[in-house]
Amino acid sequence: MTALARPTHGRVIGGVCAALARRFGISVTTMRVIFLLSCLLPGPQFLLYIALWILLPSEEKTRTAW
Repeated sequence: MTALARPTHGRVIGGVCAALARRFGISVTTMRVIFLLSCLLPGPQFLLYIALWILLPSEEKTRTAW
């Protein structure tokens, strides 16, 4: 598994689904479909997405840190 960081390329809104897909080794499209289907269920999905968007570092920031 790779580090959890939002990629600079291939992200649509914030890169959260792309980061999670890369971390768990599944396709980005599958992760986006899972997120969209989860929005049909009650819960704080949008708040979690926004929180991850804020908390996850961008890939370019993690590259310069190392």
